[in-house]
Amino acid sequence: MGAMLFPFASKASRPRGTLWNKAMTDTTALEAAAFRRLLKHLNTDRTDVQNIDLMILAGFCRNCLADWYREAAAESGIEMDKEEARERVYGMPFADWKARHQAEATPEQLAAFKAAQERHG
Repeated sequence: MGAMLFPFASKASRPRGTLWNKAMTDTTALEAAAFRRLLKHLNTDRTDVQNIDLMILAGFCRNCLADWYREAAAESGIEMDKEEARERVYGMPFADWKARHQAEATPEQLAAFKAAQERHG
């Protein structure tokens, strides 16, 4: 974790003790704020961007974020099911978001998705 927070610093020169704890707290707060901003962007500002588009271009989608969220919860000893994790990511029950915002994938999107899967496994 320290190398990620301070990639430029050698192990010996990384902060320790109180400074290390503050850096961890600050970094966690910044990462959480960036994650919340990403979710707001995807779920409020850009509901037109479909999960399949994200998968084609970036190799992940809102459902992937929910899976990662659930995995992080499990690593912290927090039990969370798939639907609860999706609700945290989508900001509402997944079925509601899907009914409001998800369009049927076009043949072009499906072809692009298949090509992306073949390229990136």
